[in-house]
Amino acid sequence: MSASTPDIVAWVASLPGPHLVTYEPGPTGFSLYRHLMSAGIECQVAAPSKLQRPAGDRVKTDARDAEYLAKLLRLGQIVVVTVPSAQAETVRDVVRAGEDTRQVFMSNRHQLSKLLLCHGHVYDCGEAWTGKHDRWLRDHQTSGDTAFTP
Repeated sequence: MSASTPDIVAWVASLPGPHLVTYEPGPTGFSLYRHLMSAGIECQVAAPSKLQRPAGDRVKTDARDAEYLAKLLRLGQIVVVTVPSAQAETVRDVVRAGEDTRQVFMSNRHQLSKLLLCHGHVYDCGEAWTGKHDRWLRDHQTSGDTAFTP
């Protein structure tokens, strides 16, 4: 079961103070950090790549990770990451989404080229992925070619 950010902040605030917490950032970004800090709870976001794992420690569980982070925090050995502003994080997310979309697009173009090649359709009238190539693709789509019928 996972708790929402407000639930986590409320739970930490209910503990006897003073409060100092840490966590590794993940797909949720840094919103937990911002909520904790706005509630007056000091938070250090740990740099995952800088956490030295004990030799032979291959089993990774949330409970073991939490224990290890708590130990490092108590020893003052957390290497913190710089938390970007909410606006900078949003821009970063949009840029990453654009890059991901471009990769998917390029992969789809590659798959389509290989599908056409597999069915003996070779475009040899110049550079691919131009207006001329697009017309060639559309001609195959509308020509009743059964190779493309699902």
